[in-house]
Amino acid sequence: MLVTFSQYKHEEVQFDDNRTTGESQTEDTVNPDSEDYFGADMDDMDVETWETIEYEGDPIQRRVVTLDGVTAVSVPSDASGGDDSALPGRTLQFRLGGDTQRVDQAEIVEIQDDGPQ
Repeated sequence: MLVTFSQYKHEEVQFDDNRTTGESQTEDTVNPDSEDYFGADMDDMDVETWETIEYEGDPIQRRVVTLDGVTAVSVPSDASGGDDSALPGRTLQFRLGGDTQRVDQAEIVEIQDDGPQ
């Protein structure tokens, strides 16, 4: 399956480059490496840049991620505290081959079955 989801995190404020607090810090920021971020190699990931959006009056960051080769999607009942009620989304679990990957603060955008019967 091809799965597309949005992931959210709090805006990271950096005080450099003569930027002011509240100014977008994500325009030129990308996820450096999926292995560093997720703790596992995820070569099938198509990671976009984080963008700043407004959620309930506060700036947060959002990115859209697409995974190919997903065999199952679930919402784990034993989420390890990754859910942050101040952000949209929840912990989602994806099975890719024999491995499972959890992603915190995520919302499904679309799931497509590669080979419907």
